[in-house]
Amino acid sequence: MKRILMLFLALLVGCTKGGNSMNTENNVLNTGLQIGKNTDISTADPHNSIVLAGGCFWGTDEYMQRLPGVVRTFSAYANGEFLDPSYEEVCSGRTGHAEAVFVEYDPNVIDLEHLLEQFFLTINPLQKNRQGNDRGSQYRSGIYYLDETDLPIIEKAVQKVESEYGKKIETEVKPLANLSIAEEYHQDYLQKNPNGYCHVSFDTLPKEGDVLTNKKDNNPFFDYEKKDKETLKKELTPDQWKVTQESGTERPFTGEYDKFSDEGIYVDITTGQPLFSSDDKFDAGCGWPSFTKPIDDSVIEDKEDNSHGMIRTEVRSALGDAHLGHVFPDGPKDKGGLRYCINSASLRFIPKDKMEEEGYGYLLERKE
Repeated sequence: MKRILMLFLALLVGCTKGGNSMNTENNVLNTGLQIGKNTDISTADPHNSIVLAGGCFWGTDEYMQRLPGVVRTFSAYANGEFLDPSYEEVCSGRTGHAEAVFVEYDPNVIDLEHLLEQFFLTINPLQKNRQGNDRGSQYRSGIYYLDETDLPIIEKAVQKVESEYGKKIETEVKPLANLSIAEEYHQDYLQKNPNGYCHVSFDTLPKEGDVLTNKKDNNPFFDYEKKDKETLKKELTPDQWKVTQESGTERPFTGEYDKFSDEGIYVDITTGQPLFSSDDKFDAGCGWPSFTKPIDDSVIEDKEDNSHGMIRTEVRSALGDAHLGHVFPDGPKDKGGLRYCINSASLRFIPKDKMEEEGYGYLLERKE
């Protein structure tokens, strides 16, 4: 079904790529990881990455994007015989490629173990070269790793699934040999076409408050409690609720901490998780509290925000998943060049002389 739809679409948009013939000698891959044109697999510290094949990449891509901690995805063709194939070539079933999704994720929010648990909920791992209504080697399920240290975790996840089914599964596990980003019309397909074909059920997405990482146990920045919506509704003011839970924005120059300069730390109003330090605060003149960086990279999560006809980077708290504001590349150059523009309503200030009393004493050495 999907193949028929996409062959028709490809004819309309003219996405067949010249110069990518399966017989093109220059495209035959050698040993080692090779990356196609315009295929960006770089990740920001401390993020990790994995490539997952779960049948039609439309559904897998959308599902992964909805997982907390996943910061970037793109649909791609993986582990084929040459780089930069066209969709029509992959559909022939003779190129060796799998429709796959590159996933960049924050292990402080969702670790590989939990990411794979969610992935296996989207596929039937007993099926070979098929998922849903799609059949062919390009629709095989697979896990392709970029870091060899991920292999023990992957093997453990596979063993767990095989134990549940009582038999070997068909999902292949291999190092990523090559990856080429798919045509633009495949990217974010279900967001562009909400009623488009999808074999994935989104009912298996984690519920609010589910713990998706084991690494928080040893991270003091995550030794705080995420509260449910009902509790937050009672505790937050209307402005705090609108900003943190509905991604609202307070009016400029009205926030409590816009011109505030006392020494201390700023924590998430919903969880108490430390987010920013007064050491990194500066007056940007924009009408909102501004910081050059978070107190620790693990405590915030960046998300692409296309609302209001703009392309921006939203900033959310990693533990509470509360909307905080946005980050812009116009901050002080000598301090990294970033400006974290944050709503006062999303923050609570802890004075330096109260940090020990309120349980933030472990951060005092950072302020010495």
